[in-house]
Amino acid sequence: MRKLTIAGFALATALTAGCATTDQAAIDEANATASSAEQTANNALNTANSAASDARTAQQTAEEALAAARAAQKSADEANERAKRMLERASQK
Repeated sequence: MRKLTIAGFALATALTAGCATTDQAAIDEANATASSAEQTANNALNTANSAASDARTAQQTAEEALAAARAAQKSADEANERAKRMLERASQK
């Protein structure tokens, strides 16, 4: 009976150790998954920040192009107005 009791304790200890090992493996796997998720989130944040920076640069370029187009339109309007006056004077002569 005593040997059976000792064997029972040994079996219980082995099962507990096995569960602890399994639990540790699960914890290690969860930590690895969490680290991977954190790295993925950091990569996504870096990509988003880069995209936002590119968007700001593109917006600045578009604003500069719009300003240049407005200046060109103003010059064209002025040139058209001068040409119109010249035609009116030429038709009066």
